[in-house]
Amino acid sequence: MEKSVLIVEDDNDISGLIDIHLKDMGCQTMIVDRGDDALDIALKTKFDIIILDVMLPGKDGLEVCRSLRAAEIKTPILMLTARSEEIDKVLGLEMGADDYLTKPFSVRELTARVKAILRRVDILSAPVKDPNSETLYFEELIVDKNKRKVLLNDERVDLTPKEFDLLSLMASNPGTSYTRERLLSIIWGYEFAGYEHTVNSHINRLRAKIETDLSNPKYILTTWGVGYRFNDELKSEENVNI
Repeated sequence: MEKSVLIVEDDNDISGLIDIHLKDMGCQTMIVDRGDDALDIALKTKFDIIILDVMLPGKDGLEVCRSLRAAEIKTPILMLTARSEEIDKVLGLEMGADDYLTKPFSVRELTARVKAILRRVDILSAPVKDPNSETLYFEELIVDKNKRKVLLNDERVDLTPKEFDLLSLMASNPGTSYTRERLLSIIWGYEFAGYEHTVNSHINRLRAKIETDLSNPKYILTTWGVGYRFNDELKSEENVNI
């Protein structure tokens, strides 16, 4: 099925380059050069992915991302940032962006990121054969993989798509240690050396949302010299309705 992509970029050369290569991949594209216009369109129209520049007229990309997530628009967002805008990368991820790409970027890396996100869209939209087996309970923490819903002490925890994917993967395999490179490959769908810090930042934000004591985590543990694992000493159950 043809994938739809919203390209939000005010540099015509960059948006044109992205447009050409996405169309070569078989995608249907729409180009918008203002943030406020992009927000209006994204709130009314469903896309498979949004490629969103940070520096935009009308409304910047960070505000567009924040507004979309506040409106519970879950469309994956790939943010474009300038090399000097490290703070924008951090803020973008914290506001709910799924990934970021630094300018200037190669066409190969751009298409790899987009393909990885679109693969995840296909996986997550596939029907679950047995939804009742997709709920996990770990003491105060409940993870419903089918509904993509998390409760902690009976209160809903708002996670970004990538934070949920990380938690779901590790909670489904308690005790299994994952390297940062392996998590990058499974959750983001690509392997690029030097991007392991992306995993660290997502783990840190996930812990901040589900851990009571960050200095002594209960759920997401560190396997020293390897990476991360979900605590396999917690009581777990399946088929819990939430």
